[in-house]
Amino acid sequence: MILPLMAHIEQWIDFSTTEIDENILKWIRPRFGIGPYLPPVEEEAVTALKRAMTALNTHLAANTYLVGHSVTLADIVMTCNFNFGFRMILTKSFTSTFPHVERYFWTMVNQPNFRKILGEVKQVESVPPVQSAKKQVPPKESAKPKPKNEAKKEAKKEPAKPQVEERAEEEEAPKPKPKNPLDLLPPSKMILDDWKRLYSNTKTNFREVAINGFWDMYDPEGYSLWFCDYKYNDENSVSFVTLNKVSGFLQRMDLARKYAFGKMLVIGGEPPFKVKGLWLFRGQEIPQFVLDECYDMELYKWKKVDISDETERERVNAMIEDQEPFEGESLLDAKCFK
Repeated sequence: MILPLMAHIEQWIDFSTTEIDENILKWIRPRFGIGPYLPPVEEEAVTALKRAMTALNTHLAANTYLVGHSVTLADIVMTCNFNFGFRMILTKSFTSTFPHVERYFWTMVNQPNFRKILGEVKQVESVPPVQSAKKQVPPKESAKPKPKNEAKKEAKKEPAKPQVEERAEEEEAPKPKPKNPLDLLPPSKMILDDWKRLYSNTKTNFREVAINGFWDMYDPEGYSLWFCDYKYNDENSVSFVTLNKVSGFLQRMDLARKYAFGKMLVIGGEPPFKVKGLWLFRGQEIPQFVLDECYDMELYKWKKVDISDETERERVNAMIEDQEPFEGESLLDAKCFK
């Protein structure tokens, strides 16, 4: 009995870290001048946070605690992450949409042991305005003249190092890393960053602007499209666990960010949930280094998209724009890798 409980606690800790804390930080840091403020990035973080809190709200509708019938480490981590958010950026107008999450948070922070550490928690009244990024001011040089002795020391040339040492340093110099095979492919007319920028910045008429723009940019000789379907959907009985699987997969795909774009959909209003994806890769095959280094790849069935098939092209369109219902079912979540 202990092992299943520990597994659930670990899963909730992962969920709290990747879905709650990470998105709160993405939202709040630029508003305090820690990094550039980019409205599309903020919007994406807020949307992801809302989806995560919706899943959490559903779980807490029938549960007082995250795991079992008493406070666990999962509750401590979740409460601490929300404590920062409630104090700094999660206003009442935002959290009121998630009544069970609110009830859970205030129940936790008002328990004696939490209160000893966190003190009295007051919810922020308004979202802080955007502050300009802080610039580092170089230290002013001293106006005092340097002592003559120091000036003489600086004027002296360092004795030449023996040639033996120079040869040793040359031999120890690190060898340049071999180029990725994808960098050696013939140039493509499709600029992946241009597509990612179009996807992120299109807020209205998405089908007309972004989807049509994608097909205008798409280079079937330089890139290939792939559908993926999770092989073990019958195991996806808990929403947050399923969401964690997808988030973990996307994190491990970071090694391919320069060469790929992806959409992952979690489908279904009730378990078991289905996980389906669409990926754009540089080249005509799935890159070998991705297959070798990302173990999640073998958990999915992969099928190359036939862009001459109108049905498959339309499925690509629906996945890019998070069409709901998708293939007759509701969307639990949609994540983008870009």
